[in-house]
Amino acid sequence: MQPLTYIQGYPERVLSQVRTLIETDRLGDYLQRRYPDRHEVQSDKALYAYVAERKQTYLRNAPGIDKVLYDAKLDVVHRTLGLHTAVSRIHGGRLKAKKEIRVASVFREAAPEFLEMIVVHELAHLKELDHNKAFYQLCEHMQPDYHQVELDLRLFLTWRALGAGKTAP
Repeated sequence: MQPLTYIQGYPERVLSQVRTLIETDRLGDYLQRRYPDRHEVQSDKALYAYVAERKQTYLRNAPGIDKVLYDAKLDVVHRTLGLHTAVSRIHGGRLKAKKEIRVASVFREAAPEFLEMIVVHELAHLKELDHNKAFYQLCEHMQPDYHQVELDLRLFLTWRALGAGKTAP
């Protein structure tokens, strides 16, 4: 069996359950039952509006976001699921920082909960740069089932990596 790259940091108890789902060819069924729908946020413009709405709801005082887009070049193994950057440029005599959020294109066809989880994660980085306790508390505030959805999203990526996920569940 291939290594469980996307969930390797989880406890052995969880890994064992995942191996069983894979061996019995039930991982896709599990994902389909839990996440039967696909989101409708397909364009970069729609993604920007989606992110801006969540930012307005949960992080009104956080710095603004200049750019939001789906990025086909993001490698979900090495660059995680999304990317937030602050690009600094000298503009005249000032240093101007632009904040960007990029979401891996593979999530264009994902469940709405998965897109929300990625957006929540990247928005939380506007307030907390590190993955610390405050960061995860903020994620849970914005998406109460954040940790379960993150695990399931990693299971979705595992399912796709196994070749079964050519079409989303």
